Amino acid sequence: MKQMRLRYAGACRVCGAALPVGSEAIYESGTRTVRCLECAAEAPEPVSPELDPSGYESPAADSGVAGSSARREYERRKAKDEERLREKWGGLGGLAVALSDERPHTKSWDRGAIGEERLGARLNALASDNLAVLHDRRIPGSKANIDHIAITPGGVWVIDAKRYKGRPELKIEGGILRPRVEKLLVGRRDCTKLVDGVLKQVDVVRDLVGDVPVTGVLCFIEADWPLIGGAFSTRGVHVLWPKRLAKVLAAVTAGDVDVATMRAAVASRFRSA
Repeated sequence: MKQMRLRYAGACRVCGAALPVGSEAIYESGTRTVRCLECAAEAPEPVSPELDPSGYESPAADSGVAGSSARREYERRKAKDEERLREKWGGLGGLAVALSDERPHTKSWDRGAIGEERLGARLNALASDNLAVLHDRRIPGSKANIDHIAITPGGVWVIDAKRYKGRPELKIEGGILRPRVEKLLVGRRDCTKLVDGVLKQVDVVRDLVGDVPVTGVLCFIEADWPLIGGAFSTRGVHVLWPKRLAKVLAAVTAGDVDVATMRAAVASRFRSA
């Protein structure tokens, strides 16, 4: 990473702000993306242990980088798409790449990575002795990962970040003559499977921590939330937005969980993806 004056116009990979030619920004050579100076100041990259002149391994060194696996998958898919275009068009491959839009499924990985990065920056700002945060943790024996894990004196929070459009709502069917069924809608889309996914992650973490409370969270970034109210729970999973999540976590100060010890145990079991 280095700060530089841009020769070409771009957009911040975290907040999406336009960065015109000549503006100062942080260029990340590993992903060939840029970040505006404001986002770079809010969420500085963790220092690698081998580059730490003191020789001390910072606790942030194994906290993970929010959205890193989604970002790598996006870059892999993008490179593969470009390779196909170059093979198809031969000498005109470079022009074809420049003029072609990204495939929606490829772009969705970029959107997901940005959502995780934004939420990760907000959670990092909360980190303290009473609140530890881990990002992008691999589930052992699976290709899946957990976006964020927060540890408070009151328990462990398993957080799934989603960057969807539309208003999240809880739809309840049945309840008297039929079994009660809760559905999560985002706009007109039935997204109940997202709740199922969070509950599976909660079960995996609970197997490690035992009797310690584990709470699932679906955090929607950029959703169409109402001005008043909006947050709700379904099947024990909190559905809310980043600012509301930050308030909820900051308020959890009571409990018997040793945050540092629990963080070490969780980080050891769920490695960085």
